[in-house]
Amino acid sequence: MYAPPGVWKGQKTLLHARLAAAWQPCVSERFPAFGHRREGHFRPQVTMARYVLKFGGTSVAGIDRIRHVAGLVKTLWDAGHELAVIVSAMSGETNKLVGWTRELSPLHDAREYDTIVSSGEQVTAGLLSVALDAIGVPARSWMGWQVPIKTDSMHGTARILSIDPAGIETRFAQQRQVAVVAGFQGVAPDNRIATLGRGGSDTSAVALAAALMAERCDIYTDVDGVYTTDPRIVPQARKLDRISYEEMLEMASLGAKVLQTRSVELAMVHNVRTQVLSSFEDRPGTLVCDEDEIVEKRLVSGIAYSRDEAKITLVKVADKPGVAAAIFGPLSDAGINVDMIVQNVSEDGQATDMTFTVSRSEYERAMQVIEKAAARIGYRKILSDTNVSKISVIGVGMRTHAGVAQTMFRALAEKGINIQVISTSEIKISVLVAAEYTELAVRALHTAYGLDAA
Repeated sequence: MYAPPGVWKGQKTLLHARLAAAWQPCVSERFPAFGHRREGHFRPQVTMARYVLKFGGTSVAGIDRIRHVAGLVKTLWDAGHELAVIVSAMSGETNKLVGWTRELSPLHDAREYDTIVSSGEQVTAGLLSVALDAIGVPARSWMGWQVPIKTDSMHGTARILSIDPAGIETRFAQQRQVAVVAGFQGVAPDNRIATLGRGGSDTSAVALAAALMAERCDIYTDVDGVYTTDPRIVPQARKLDRISYEEMLEMASLGAKVLQTRSVELAMVHNVRTQVLSSFEDRPGTLVCDEDEIVEKRLVSGIAYSRDEAKITLVKVADKPGVAAAIFGPLSDAGINVDMIVQNVSEDGQATDMTFTVSRSEYERAMQVIEKAAARIGYRKILSDTNVSKISVIGVGMRTHAGVAQTMFRALAEKGINIQVISTSEIKISVLVAAEYTELAVRALHTAYGLDAA
């Protein structure tokens, strides 16, 4: 949208099951500190709340804003809470560091890249700790390796393997010291700094909240919550009070920039209640939580869109077993993610057309991979189009209500918008349309599903 128990409570969907399987090592091996974490939504009884707060780049973009963040932290600390704070680099700092690295060497060592780009968060952590000490709040900065947050060896796009929060918890118990942790980073098996990929501070925050068994993870940013769609396109878009993990995961994966996709996956698997709210406005945000916490299930929660799409069609490929593997195997080996896939019905039983989409940034590489495998695939020609957008309708209410697709198709037809590709899941319907119709399609669907604010 815009702007880990081992036993799930109630009946969960296929998406829950897949994510639980994918993150299962997190429960026992990757995050051993979790122990018997919240089985059946159990929450430990504590005399004070424990929160993890995350502040993004715009929230800490300068000394005045860091002082403002320190004031927000102090308010919660004065109320008696235990706090861990994850910070991003100052706005624009990471881009500057990446630019310098690439200017020196486009083909640089990923380990040195991590050393360079992680420094932005370290500076912010130190500055916020100083700001907190200056207003009477005991604080200490922590680098990822000091916690420690252990990752795999994929420098630049590392994944968290384990977190040991014992040191932070000792400081909580002794003097209720605020832990200010540099986001976006951990320590790899080679004992070097490893970064988690762009937006990785969100993942750092949710993972630490799970390890600390925090009551909630608050993500402070420059927007005041999650909206039904992009307010820049639809001024009538409404802020949601609550949204389920599944809906937020679909939104994040479909182009919404509020939360990093991996952070939502972690929150969902480990049942970390996560709130998105503004650093600059004193108002409630949007709570990302289990579906069971949402009393009224909306038919549709929001409309997402992505302009980062490219469509590729292989004309007249053989209609026989193994052809799909010949097409998508090399793409997978090249690390290219394929999204929507459509195979046409064969007219003669001999040949068919295969259409799929990739991100626009991967389009050139995907074309090279397919052309290199042409002899093995055996297609007649390739058709491609980078002037397309994906529009998606998301909502848990789709599970129990019919007619959602009909409403979507009728609304687009009334605006003269042709649908090129369709894909569905249990709580999502996505269509591919010409890029020029992106905003018109979003507005039409937002109105069609009754999401416009009164």
